[in-house]
Amino acid sequence: MFGFGLENAQSLVGIAAVLLICWAFSENRGRFPVKLAIGAILTQAVLVLALFGLPPLRDALQGVGVVVDGLATSTQAGVAFVFGFLAGTPGQPYPLTDAGALFVFAFRVLPVILVVCALAALLWHWKILVWVTQLFGIVFEKTMGLRGPPALATAATVFMGQVEGPIFIRSYLPSLSRSELFMLIAVGMACVSGSTMVAYATILKDVLPGAAAHVLTASIVSAPAGILLARIIVPRDAAIEQTQTYDPAAAKRYESSIDALIKGTNDGLQIVLNVGATLIVFVALVAMLNGILGQFPDVAGAPLSVERALGIVFAPLAWAIGVPWRDAPSAGSLLGVKLVLTEFTAFIRLGAIPLADMDPRTRVLMTYALCGFANVASVGINLAGFSVLVPERRNEIVGMVWKAMMAGFLATCLTASIVGLLPAAIFG
Repeated sequence: MFGFGLENAQSLVGIAAVLLICWAFSENRGRFPVKLAIGAILTQAVLVLALFGLPPLRDALQGVGVVVDGLATSTQAGVAFVFGFLAGTPGQPYPLTDAGALFVFAFRVLPVILVVCALAALLWHWKILVWVTQLFGIVFEKTMGLRGPPALATAATVFMGQVEGPIFIRSYLPSLSRSELFMLIAVGMACVSGSTMVAYATILKDVLPGAAAHVLTASIVSAPAGILLARIIVPRDAAIEQTQTYDPAAAKRYESSIDALIKGTNDGLQIVLNVGATLIVFVALVAMLNGILGQFPDVAGAPLSVERALGIVFAPLAWAIGVPWRDAPSAGSLLGVKLVLTEFTAFIRLGAIPLADMDPRTRVLMTYALCGFANVASVGINLAGFSVLVPERRNEIVGMVWKAMMAGFLATCLTASIVGLLPAAIFG
């Protein structure tokens, strides 16, 4: 795909830029966590190298693609049963002139979220996901210096989502230090939930080889990046943080497997409705702005638009990550769309870019840079969610949620920079 050379070293600029920006916004610039920075970056690099470089783990990642395809196929069977030919299955009562038009987001992506949420609830009831969460919690506790409860919540966030993860330590949230609370919000925006991982992989599978492996890796390795940047912006107060343990299984229980499937489906329905409604509203608002900007004279031979403006603003950051300069405007536009609209919209646009119109290196790096919940809509989601989970600290959360969004956004950029720094051969 692409070899090791100056373009890989270019990603060092992105790593330095992300750390410098977060240090500039730090609440205590004199307490930069040097050891944590080195450890977190090495942890990310080692995780990526292990997942793609070690044959057993590489085979397991490739198996993820098979699982994703199986989920998509099974989901389509259910969608076709309910919606018939609208699901894009054979049997349309009209001649097809464009087979690509059969890919309808509402019928091909959103239903996958329902199925994955139901499966996640079932796996949690069977203790499988509890065990996985505890394992990752131990890893974060031992390697990143987190206390038990925040480590478990961070691990749960990687698989369950930005608000769902902290639910598992709800009773402990009031006693978290300011740094720990900020870290949970930031990590939630740096990662994506298991249900959306599958959705993103479905969107990209036709334009990115091993899309499922890249999306899964992106969400997992962005957690250490989120922890690091959160600790830089709001440094740890060791005097306040005392070691305690917590049982995640006690926070969410189902009466039976059927109860888990029903409640998981209900939870998935809420996510589907929120995703669909958010996309409709934000895309409509951008269309309105583009309509207004279109009334102005063309600039440099092209009409003004929100996407074009975002491409100009974020092009330098895209280049710093490791994107070739010729792709920097389009990559910068994707970063801006992810931040202002949602990562769903950005992934849809990335998936729509023809293979010949974007360098393979750019496509891989942007997959990692976009794979996080950090966007304006998530600010509202976190504020609403944490106001319910820990209402006594709502004012404190209001003052930190925008910084947390910035940390989450830059965390995925840091992850992309580290991926860009590594030899391309491991992804072949």
